[in-house]
Amino acid sequence: MSRARTRLTIFALLMCCALWLARSAEAEDWPQWRGPRGDGTSLETDLPTHWSANQNVAWKTPIPGIGHSSPIVVGDRVFVTTCIDQSEKRLVLCISRRDGTVLWQRHVLTAPLEQKNSLNSHASATPCSDGKRVWVSFFQSPQIELICYDMEGNEIWRKSPSTFSSIHGFCSSPILYKDMVILNCDQDSPAASIVAMNQNDGAERYRIDRPNHTRSYCTPALFDVSGQTQMVLSGSKCVASYDPDTGKQKWLIDGPTEQYVASLVMTRGVLFMTGGFPEHHLMGIDPSGAGNITHSPHILWHDKKDHRAGSYVPSPVACGDWFFLVCDDGLATCWEAKTGRRLWKQQINEHQSASGVVAGGNVYFTSDAGETTVFKASAKFELVATNALGEQVRASPAISRGQIFIRTTSNLYCIGSGNE
Repeated sequence: MSRARTRLTIFALLMCCALWLARSAEAEDWPQWRGPRGDGTSLETDLPTHWSANQNVAWKTPIPGIGHSSPIVVGDRVFVTTCIDQSEKRLVLCISRRDGTVLWQRHVLTAPLEQKNSLNSHASATPCSDGKRVWVSFFQSPQIELICYDMEGNEIWRKSPSTFSSIHGFCSSPILYKDMVILNCDQDSPAASIVAMNQNDGAERYRIDRPNHTRSYCTPALFDVSGQTQMVLSGSKCVASYDPDTGKQKWLIDGPTEQYVASLVMTRGVLFMTGGFPEHHLMGIDPSGAGNITHSPHILWHDKKDHRAGSYVPSPVACGDWFFLVCDDGLATCWEAKTGRRLWKQQINEHQSASGVVAGGNVYFTSDAGETTVFKASAKFELVATNALGEQVRASPAISRGQIFIRTTSNLYCIGSGNE
């Protein structure tokens, strides 16, 4: 009897260890704009689907000032940026992911508030981190400023990679690739460029002269295409791919419109582009081409008939055979990746700024009104839940270790108990 109990105890412990290891393997940081892959996807499966302002909330922390930048999560820390409009101060905050305590706050710079679009803020660029350092970007006329801190808030370096000009204000989130930090500086001037710098000291590695010199706000995304990494973005009257190691252009599509905000996503070997202004377009792209592929078979499909279907600001997500999108006026759609066939459409809110995330077979889109619609990532629309926080939202959610982090215009919410 004693041996049987011992065996049962050992078996139970082994099962607990196996469950813990499985959850640990799925757990991810959310270290930059749109997460570890820059496309809004999470490998985690044990995420909350139901909450409210006072239910299933681990903690809520007030964020001073105004900022539309999204939170990032690295280890036990959450980072956000903000602007105190009255004093013209730009700040970065480090917050404990365990209880929401503000661990440190740094005054990054003070500068006159730049002209901007009413949907923009003076702290819209999302930080990025490698777990040892954190990078933030702001505009201090006439320069873009990129600043590197260690995890304790000590400044390591500060560089001005480019001047900047846009009537809609600044919003360019840095991304990390190998030992570089890369910043898109699309704008209305010959200074329009993508700049790669050393992570250690900010020294410039390469500079890509962008065509057409037109303002756009798309954060580049990195995708594996037949074993090679491509850095892809829309903006400045084109869609383009570059080698992130050298900055050399791989391919380019002219247009199909002028300005872009939403980042691209990919599934089943198909890139999905949505944009922009003044016209809305949807496009499926085979990224294996070279040179100018505007009129080539690498344009798999192109939809410009339904003006409401495309989004300008919110970025889509990809899962399995499908792309999921919520356009600026709240219409959700599902598109078959290979063919561009629209499978369904559903009005889910009145206005959308935040980009989507997908995890555990569910898609999450948080509206400007602070209501997160959760639906199945499938070829038929299946509503899982609608979750209202009762506060305005412009930032995109972050996912890490079984929790969802949502920044409203007043607070940072940590949703769910987590799996630590």
